[in-house]
Amino acid sequence: MGNFIYRKQYIKKLLSYKDQDLIKVVTGMRRSGKSTLLKIYISVLQNMGIESKQILSLNFEEMELFKYLNDLDGLYAYIIEQLDLSKPCYVFLDEVQNVKEFERLVDGLFVKSNVDIYITGSNAVLLSGELATLLSGRYIEISILPFSFNEYLEARKIDSSNKYLNYESYFFDYVNETSLPKGVKLRESGYDKVYEYLESIYKTIIEKDITQRHQINDKRAFGNVVKYVAFNIGNAVSPGNIANILKQDGQTTHNTTVERYLEYLEASFVFYKLNRFDLQGRKQLATQEKYYLADVGLLNVLVGRDRNRDRGHILENIVYLELLRRGNKIWTGTSRNSEVDFVCKTPNGDIEYYQVAWQIINEITKEREFGALEKIKDNYPKFLLTTDSFTQNQNGVRHLNVYNWLLDTNENEK
Repeated sequence: MGNFIYRKQYIKKLLSYKDQDLIKVVTGMRRSGKSTLLKIYISVLQNMGIESKQILSLNFEEMELFKYLNDLDGLYAYIIEQLDLSKPCYVFLDEVQNVKEFERLVDGLFVKSNVDIYITGSNAVLLSGELATLLSGRYIEISILPFSFNEYLEARKIDSSNKYLNYESYFFDYVNETSLPKGVKLRESGYDKVYEYLESIYKTIIEKDITQRHQINDKRAFGNVVKYVAFNIGNAVSPGNIANILKQDGQTTHNTTVERYLEYLEASFVFYKLNRFDLQGRKQLATQEKYYLADVGLLNVLVGRDRNRDRGHILENIVYLELLRRGNKIWTGTSRNSEVDFVCKTPNGDIEYYQVAWQIINEITKEREFGALEKIKDNYPKFLLTTDSFTQNQNGVRHLNVYNWLLDTNENEK
């Protein structure tokens, strides 16, 4: 597998859909590891005895394939020519949204017998509009995130099963540098290289994937919206209050424009939106959403490096991403007099509640954090995650060390 981290949860998912009559769509932010995941998966297929004539992998950001970007018929003929269709074949189309009318290409390959298709894209437009309509009910989305804390330690060759490990210092690196696979490799060359890498990714996403694609003329206003949302991760925001703040800075940007900007950021998988859930009325609310970053390392580029100011929300961001990785559907819980960070529907359909705090430093924080969960009068599991070494359960609320939870060590105790 070379120097790759074997991303078992994603590989397991891909294998579970192998040869099923479904298109596998791998989505995620640029450089989160989609192409590498497909390389690992291809090597797994080869180890299963699948021959090279049965596998075709094309990356549409490579110059050799540019001649096909506007030549659908030529591209289709080229793909078919490469395969031995008397046996099951596996076709991987990386960044396929670069191909004009790619939906027709995917559909044309899908209807061929013996062709199992895997496509990737770093923009949600891949699954919006025409493709979703054309392939309705015929695809499965596998959304990939940058390295988890566990994968990060593995990438740095650190044994996470060592119970004397000083998790805190590694966690500090994890949130202060980056969780993006190549960025983790670059850390040995010095932080300035990591920063340059993050900056180049951010510029590519903002300029190529968003401002050019959506023809945004007011780049200053758009940049300010991005910075505002990054500065306020974990806080409820609305297009209206963002527009008001821009107005104070002398920029007139309408609510609907801000709303559109937020949609573009979400579609590029840079930010993830979290809707509010009314704990008493048991329904989703449509305003005051929260946003979390796919990689908190991007805060270096967006708002500078001072993390201590808001380490609670950064920890919350990391927990949110881990809950996503574990296949949960997530909301933020709200009631008249309190708020719970995360209300989750697990892959089994169960409900779980999570509250996140950096530390329980005194009785006031203890009362606030435990109290938010204790006010929920149902019997679903409730967890408080903090960095405290010594944890104490209270009134049915399980208090867990967040590093242990991130490394899965407590998951099997549930």
